[in-house]
Amino acid sequence: MKKFFSNVWRGIQFVQNLIVTLIFFFLVYVFISLINTGGLPIVPEGAALVIAPEGDIVEQRTARDSLAALTGDFNNIPPETLLRDVVGAIRAAAQDKRITVLVLSLDDMRGAGPSKLQYIGTALREFKESGKKIIAYGDSYSQQQYYLAAHADEVYLHPYGSVILTGYGSYPTYYAGALEKIKASVNVFRVGAFKSAVEPYLRDDMSDEAKEANRVLLNDLWGGYLQDVATVRALDAAILENDIGNMPGRLRNAGGDFARLALESKLVDDIKTRDEVRALLIEQVGATDDGASFKSIGMGTYLTATQAAQKKSANRIGVVIARGEILDGEQPAGRIGGDTVARLIRQARENDAVKAVVLRVDSGGGSQFASEIIRRELELTQQAGKPVIASMGSVAASGGYWISASADEIWAAPTTITGSIGIFGILMTFENSLDMIGVHADGVGTTPLSGQGDIRLPLSPFARDIFQQSTENGYRQFINLVAEHRGMTPAEVDKVGQGRVWSGARAKEFGLVDELGYLDHALDAAARRAGLDDYSVIYIEPERTFEERVIDFFFGAAVKSDDIEPKRGPSQSDLLLNYARELMRPLELNDPRGLYTICLECEVR
Repeated sequence: MKKFFSNVWRGIQFVQNLIVTLIFFFLVYVFISLINTGGLPIVPEGAALVIAPEGDIVEQRTARDSLAALTGDFNNIPPETLLRDVVGAIRAAAQDKRITVLVLSLDDMRGAGPSKLQYIGTALREFKESGKKIIAYGDSYSQQQYYLAAHADEVYLHPYGSVILTGYGSYPTYYAGALEKIKASVNVFRVGAFKSAVEPYLRDDMSDEAKEANRVLLNDLWGGYLQDVATVRALDAAILENDIGNMPGRLRNAGGDFARLALESKLVDDIKTRDEVRALLIEQVGATDDGASFKSIGMGTYLTATQAAQKKSANRIGVVIARGEILDGEQPAGRIGGDTVARLIRQARENDAVKAVVLRVDSGGGSQFASEIIRRELELTQQAGKPVIASMGSVAASGGYWISASADEIWAAPTTITGSIGIFGILMTFENSLDMIGVHADGVGTTPLSGQGDIRLPLSPFARDIFQQSTENGYRQFINLVAEHRGMTPAEVDKVGQGRVWSGARAKEFGLVDELGYLDHALDAAARRAGLDDYSVIYIEPERTFEERVIDFFFGAAVKSDDIEPKRGPSQSDLLLNYARELMRPLELNDPRGLYTICLECEVR
């Protein structure tokens, strides 16, 4: 039997090595082919640049599982598009005489935070100022998709399509009833009247305090959305909001036809099928050699063709991305490892060419300990004479605010979700669950703390007192940190803290943020503080392994779509899996003291 399994294992290793070898030779073949064809794609003269983002628009792509990819499970990995790729391509095209039209094909775009939409919208407005036209086409438009489409000179919709504007909402899933059924004991320690991150494990509904805070935040975000759309579409924001509120009656008057309703509401300029839009674009920029479509180049191909030619300055500003949940230790891309990000900051500090550091934050927080490891590394960078600027993306709250707090300047978008200055600890024990199936733990220890933290044993009042004191001290550390670096008193921080979440615009009013702006503004601020007249930007990220490079090559590291037909739609099963992951979150968190600064209400949909 031992020999049989040994032979099976050798067979598995042989197949694995064979796959890797075949991939290697294929990559060598591709590399040689690129050399023989001149190495870079050609941008057609007078072409349309097609911006067709897939999946979520993110600051940093989530690491892909190489085993899942090689076994065919890569189809279950949601695609992602880098925000900097979208903005970079649009801005390059604005100055490129070879590009005459920008086409927004948004059907494969799943979502993006409000601040990311605004950042792309800024780039689109700059493109229009260059005198070139933007055309948007969609089978249908979600709220996020429509925000970008609204910036186009011409917005087209399929006859069977729709534009659905739902507003913003925060609807966490609550598990108290389920946890009660399995008799799980949820031990919670928290500080802050609005610190509602643990509510899903204690309640079956949202508390009044959480509703109060969330309503203010959501109204800020929605007001910004309506005003932006109204401005670029020459509409009245109040009328637009009223139209949404009266949709049933207005849809009835339109005969139940969503496309007609969108046209009557002036959300789109015309109703056209895919082939009609394709013919229109052929009239605009000409046809491909085979006459099947319009002359175009996709975003990924365009970036490959143009980025190599960009002039590089000897002066560098290093951008370190902190995206995802903050966890202790080393973590893959898409999660913030305290040790991982600290090492990247250290690399920037020790690189003589890097004159300043911009921390790009897109995180609702996590481990307090890991957050402090990152913040301390930034502080050391400042002590070394290099400016540090925090640039907040869609979310920079709780731990995301902690790591930003001591920066020389904090920049946030008006719709950034930030604040949430609060802290909690959570520990689940399953002694009652095990009792239901006849499993018990018992014994003796040398101190009152012996056995505490074992999920088979209940948490004693002695241990609960210790955990609560530690949590309260963690909150004092948080508000004192903010007070010290923001020129506020602890009482002033506590007044806007208590775990409450704010929009970037309100955070600036309270002194939690220095300026409103996007990544470009933060980069300029870093250059100003470093005394640089010109600079180039480098993203300081973990070096990708050979496996990751192979996966990126085969499974869509860059979006190369160059037509208006979508590839796929979002899977409903992905949402179900996300909700299941939320339930398991307390078991994944790994702060060594069990203290967390996380903003659950930051997950706005």
